Amino acid sequence: MGSNAILVVGGGFSGITAALEAAEVGHEVYIVEKNPFLGGRVMQLNKYFPKLCPPSCGLEIQFQRIKNNKNVKFFTLAEVTKVSGTAGDYEVTVSIKPRYVEPGSVDLSETVAKLSKDVKSDFEFGLGQRKALYMDVPFAFPNRYVLEKERCTKEDLETLSGADVVNLDDAPKEIVLKVGSIVYATGWKPYDVTRLTNLGAGEIANCVTNMQLERLAAPSGPTHGKIVRPSDGKAPRSVAFVQCAGSRDENHLNYCSYICCMASLKQAAYVREAFPDARVTIYYIDLRTPGRYDNFAKRILADDRINAVKGKVAAVAEDAGTGDVILTVEDAVSGIKSDNRFELVVLATGMQPSIAGERLPVDVPVDEMGFIMGGEEKGIFAAGCAATPLDVMKSAQSATGAAMKAIALVRGR
Repeated sequence: MGSNAILVVGGGFSGITAALEAAEVGHEVYIVEKNPFLGGRVMQLNKYFPKLCPPSCGLEIQFQRIKNNKNVKFFTLAEVTKVSGTAGDYEVTVSIKPRYVEPGSVDLSETVAKLSKDVKSDFEFGLGQRKALYMDVPFAFPNRYVLEKERCTKEDLETLSGADVVNLDDAPKEIVLKVGSIVYATGWKPYDVTRLTNLGAGEIANCVTNMQLERLAAPSGPTHGKIVRPSDGKAPRSVAFVQCAGSRDENHLNYCSYICCMASLKQAAYVREAFPDARVTIYYIDLRTPGRYDNFAKRILADDRINAVKGKVAAVAEDAGTGDVILTVEDAVSGIKSDNRFELVVLATGMQPSIAGERLPVDVPVDEMGFIMGGEEKGIFAAGCAATPLDVMKSAQSATGAAMKAIALVRGR
């Protein structure tokens, strides 16, 4: 006997979209998300395409749809560890880590303030600190704190033991789900900047990644939306964007990550809105602004203080005295090589599939970069950036397509 239920692995924008499409036509859907909150990479952005609205704008609507649909069940801090069976009849084992905080939207900010130890925030890409008891953003879903017990001091554990909704005895658990098909919407991760040794290797303080800049610009970020230099907190008056940082490079990511040029143009607008006197330079190989984004690019580049230069950045160095960043660039048009000084440099690092380098619990083909390339005959469908680099709108379209295929499979079994 098979199952009409559908499993969605990944609770980012693609995963949520796929889950809701299936749930709203009557299928029981399970979302399995390894992080404590749903929302994925979109939750970390300041604004996203195509509407350039904050992530809360789109995500809160999706979260409300999940809350209102009894067909959707989600598990956070959860990972699929085993899959057995065949298309239409899968048995899936899910391991769930303890959250240490009981259900409910209780405000634990006063308890957080009593904790002594600060830890580096992965959500802020190392730009900020937080306590071991935290909620990533105010609109997080579930709107429920999470505790990293292993990062607590003995004193902090004593403080937490007195909090009503904190359960320090919470334990890992395992559940088994019966599903007919599986959608992999595992999303993407920024390429590891420390591998780009010629571009600062993550060691130059005022050389940040594009995702770090999103967090600096975000009101919920480590600087409450102020774009400042990490070294000294000063507002940068000159900013450079280095395109294809690790992309279109046989030694790193051998493909174009599709959205990086658009992201840098968007971020150039962030800088110009914040600092009317700032000077922005974008160094690119090819400016790729697909489809209707071409008009957006033209509008941004019409700003006489934003300059796009076709040229390859060969080296990045730091002026130890000022913290400024020196870029060695060869202009592809003039052929002239020059050193250029900026107060802040942003590396447009590429999109790498989150599952790159991991062994999946299902037998589906992946390419050399880690993108899922098949599996549909087994009732396993890839959505969003698990299949190819995409923007949010196209990720949602991809997720709808994957959901339709998953529905067709379980109904036509």
